[in-house]
Amino acid sequence: MVELNSRRRAIEDVASELFRAHGYAATSVRDIARALDIQGPSLYAHVASKENVLWAIVDRTAGRFEGAADAAIGAASGDVQATLAALVRAHARVITEDVGSAGVFIHEWRALTGERRAAVLERRDAYERRFRELIEAGIATGDFEMTDPAVAAFAILSALNGIPGWFRPGGRLTTDRVADHFAELALRMLQGDTR
Repeated sequence: MVELNSRRRAIEDVASELFRAHGYAATSVRDIARALDIQGPSLYAHVASKENVLWAIVDRTAGRFEGAADAAIGAASGDVQATLAALVRAHARVITEDVGSAGVFIHEWRALTGERRAAVLERRDAYERRFRELIEAGIATGDFEMTDPAVAAFAILSALNGIPGWFRPGGRLTTDRVADHFAELALRMLQGDTR
């Protein structure tokens, strides 16, 4: 069972890189098998379809985002600014710790069909709601300037979700520096002009 799970994870890792580099639609099962140095039909012994591979990547990554967000909110002091900063840092870390899977989650989930696509959309909306409700709370306490909380949440998440396009592990910025920069930028955006 361990070998089967490690083979599935290897398939998902290779597929993540191919989906991220070429897009889900442009990547074939044959491309995945070739990258793993196995025959195409052998791949089907481990996965039923290319969409199943995408679903496994998206589902696992969504769980990582949700778990990191829950941990960040749970560990926060209750201070709305500190909680938002922790939530932003958590999101940035999930992305920078596995850029391939995060990039696939962010850009390729729409290739899922039916119930899977609906489930991801529901989870995505619930995840975004964490940000929106925290921003609403900060506006109510006067910690954040009056703004449209949905637009502010969208702006923060859009900026964060751009990270896979430029972040390189081992590059100039570490995971923690990226997380800190984005937390600081999010707070500055919401606090308004402090001059």
